[in-house]
Amino acid sequence: MRYMATYDLMETIRNTNQWLGASALAMASYPAFSLIPNPAIAWTRAWGEVTERTFQRMIVKPDWNIPPVPSDDGQDHVVTTEAVIERDFGDLLHFVVPGRPEPKRKVLLVAPMSGHYATLLRSTVISLLPDADIYITDWHNARDIPVSAGKFDIEDYTLYLVEFMKEMGPDTHVIAVCQPAPLTLAATAYLAEEDPSAQPRSLTLIGGPIDPNATPTDVTDFGHRVTMGQLEEMMIQRVGFKYPGVGRMVYPGLLQLNSFISMNLETHARAFTDQIGRVARGEAAEHDKHNKFYDEYLAVMDMTAEFYLSTVERIFKNGEIANNEFTVAGKKVDIGKITTVAVKTVEGSKDDISAPGQCIAALDLCTGLPDDKKASHVEEGAGHYGIFAGKSWRRNIRPLVLDFIDANASKPARKPRKAANKNSAA
Repeated sequence: MRYMATYDLMETIRNTNQWLGASALAMASYPAFSLIPNPAIAWTRAWGEVTERTFQRMIVKPDWNIPPVPSDDGQDHVVTTEAVIERDFGDLLHFVVPGRPEPKRKVLLVAPMSGHYATLLRSTVISLLPDADIYITDWHNARDIPVSAGKFDIEDYTLYLVEFMKEMGPDTHVIAVCQPAPLTLAATAYLAEEDPSAQPRSLTLIGGPIDPNATPTDVTDFGHRVTMGQLEEMMIQRVGFKYPGVGRMVYPGLLQLNSFISMNLETHARAFTDQIGRVARGEAAEHDKHNKFYDEYLAVMDMTAEFYLSTVERIFKNGEIANNEFTVAGKKVDIGKITTVAVKTVEGSKDDISAPGQCIAALDLCTGLPDDKKASHVEEGAGHYGIFAGKSWRRNIRPLVLDFIDANASKPARKPRKAANKNSAA
């Protein structure tokens, strides 16, 4: 089948490099070599160890590994995960903390579907768990989803979010990180018309491309520069025979990883060279800074072709969210219908993926929302990763988000709106 050979070729290259690393590690670890100390042997062993780990991590979904949560009762409570809703393309996952008093805050974290697993937000989850009951969208790897499950584009994604919000109820506070910010805003507007009582209390949008053209970046420039035909030709492949999703058209995780690394090639090359040196000198550790970062960064997942292509075309090229022209199942979603959900935007001044100006555009779209229900924050010196998982998040942004949640925890006073009632009844 067309493009399937390319997918299998990429997997073959990855598998071969993993095998070469494992072989080098095994041979250089041969006990007899210890009789004659040789730096070349040590460096070969180090190269093999780093190479095997690097290429093996690319096909493994990381574990959550959430540490026990301290509580006011003086005990540390273990954390388990439970799927509240299970669907073909993603689950609503709940972090259960048995035995602790139920927190007042209930938070839905909307994880990005942009090449990495939801575990990319592990540190965000860990930082919020002591103060909130946390749920997260756990998206599945498209290569593992049979073709019989059908398509999954940005409209389907939006409807998944609508279903998750309905399940969690109106006392929920939603935090959307990066890619899902515009679709989470659309899902909230959809609920405002279709089921107002299911709307969340607040919506925090972190570093998302609500209006990609507000502040152009390399990402937005690429989206405008290439045609949809070129994207489909260059980026889309069929899942190979090794996985359950054989034959499904996807934007492969390995291809995405190549793009990620090429954006900062010198930095990544230096990081791996330095790590080989540390391993050779015996200075590396299983959970050192390098492994902790790259075990997550290298773990990539395939996206369905229709999700990737519709995101580029409708969010970046046509600006359907930015122009308030987004439709779901043929129905126009009017962001101006959001009248009671408090909305806060968070941006990083050094974000080179969703630059300042792209996310705050959401506030202008919420024409029906009072100004006292709107808030924004720009974190000076923070890059894209830092605004949801780094030092800036822990020290500055997280407390602000929790304060925003608390300020909008009570049920808002709302007058019945005839138009909303008619639509809801229909």
